[in-house]
This record gives sequence, C-alpha cells and structure tokens, in this order.
Amino acid sequence: MLSFNDLLAQDRTLAVSQALSEDIRDGDITAQLIPETQMGNGRVISREKAVICGVDWVNAVFQQIDESVSLNWKVKDGDLVEPDTVLFEIKGPARSLLTGERAALNFLQLLSGTATICKEYADLVAHTQVKLLDTRKTIPGLRTAQKYAVTCGGCHNHRIGLYDAFLIKENHIAACGGIAQAVENAHQIAPGKPVEVETENLDELRQALSAGADIIMLDNFSIADMKEAVRITDGKAKLEASGNVDKTTLPSYAETGVDYISIGGLTKHARAIDLSMRLG
Repeated sequence: MLSFNDLLAQDRTLAVSQALSEDIRDGDITAQLIPETQMGNGRVISREKAVICGVDWVNAVFQQIDESVSLNWKVKDGDLVEPDTVLFEIKGPARSLLTGERAALNFLQLLSGTATICKEYADLVAHTQVKLLDTRKTIPGLRTAQKYAVTCGGCHNHRIGLYDAFLIKENHIAACGGIAQAVENAHQIAPGKPVEVETENLDELRQALSAGADIIMLDNFSIADMKEAVRITDGKAKLEASGNVDKTTLPSYAETGVDYISIGGLTKHARAIDLSMRLG
C-alpha cells in the first residue's frame, strides 16, 4: 500500500490536471488578448486571518501550465497569517499567470479554509489531551488534500478511506448478526487493521469491549454516559465521541476524558479564505 505522502502527491497531480482541464479545455481565449511575449509579475495576499495550506497545489498548477513561471513564497503550510499578508510573489509570461490564477487560488483558498477551521476547533480543546479527528465527509476528488489540510490546522486524521481501517456501524452489525461476530469477521479479513465499532449505548459499549474492538465510537452519548464509558473502558480500548459536535459542545465533550472526537464539519463546512492576486 502506498504511504499517505505518496497518495497525496499522486492525488495532487491528478486534481490539478482535472482542475485545469475543466477551466481551460481547448484554450484560454481571454488570455489571448495579451501579447504572447508579454511578461508579468504579481503577488497574492490574504484578505483575512488564516492558516495557510496549499503551497504545493499552487506550485503544481503553474508547473503544469508553464514551467517558466517562478514563485517566491513568503509563507509555508501551517503558518498563521494576518490580513494583508503577502503569501507569494509570482513572475512569468502574463498569459500563463492569468490562466493559472483561478485554479491556483481555488486550491489555496479551500485548503487554507480547512486548516483555519481546524485550528479554531483545536484551540478550544488545547487544555485537554483529546485528539480531534476528521471524517470521510470531504469534497470528492480532494480527500487526501483536505486530510492534509486538517493536520496543518492542528487536528488529526481518522481513516483515509474504506480500505485502511474498519468502522463497523449499525447496518454492518445487523448484517453480521451482532457486534461480536462483526469484530471477529474483521480480525479474520484483515489481521492488524484497526477495528472500530460504533455504539449507541453503554450496553453496546460493553459488547464491543468484550469482542476486542480497538476503538469504540460513542455515537450521540450524553456527557454523563461519556464519563461512564471512560470509567467502564478504563484504557482497554480507545474511545471516540461523535455526533452533535460544534464549538459550543466541544469543550465539554473533550473534558469527559475520551481519546478522540470526530467532527465532519472540519472538512465539509470549510469556507474558502479570501485571497487576492494583483498583477503589476
């Protein structure tokens, strides 16, 4: 199996290629208004406070369009910047700069938006030991990109996809005939792969513990039941809280002592950061 970094590089090349294809198709007709030999230079700034993410995606856009374009980055992924910060300077054929502008900024805005919301959530639980996890609720085609952005913002990755860990939910349990059978089947199918079981009450938690689950998801548990789950489990498995997590409820969930809290909103609610590219 490819490493995450290898997957990320592979997916980045493909995502950039697809983004340019859908935007340019058989040619940027507006850029043709500019003389082919005309050179240009410019800079990109952030209009708001943000955690930056997407440097390699911007670089890939211009590498695929025109390798003669040069970029001088003033920041790196994971940097927290203030409004009006210059992120990078760019120079090269004016046509190439304008053709790549939108695709480059689309990647940078979205991934920085993902990283920024992750930092906001991570800061709320910095006084605890909990790890905040993303989910598979990502933008199609940008799974690994958003997963990477999550880490730039100070949060952590859950499983990358359906292939690298088990997450046994209600329908899986019903189809297998119970929690114990589902966990046993998982260990037989892929020994060594993490096995997580979703539970909806303390009785199911006990069943998952007895079955030998590595991680137990507490789905929409009350605060009191989360605390009781921590007591019952006593370190015999990792506990992940999920459901109804927002900035208001997050700190109290974290303070129950669970190991993880998964939040779909880290990726699915990401808002693009306001960036601007100005050519000189």
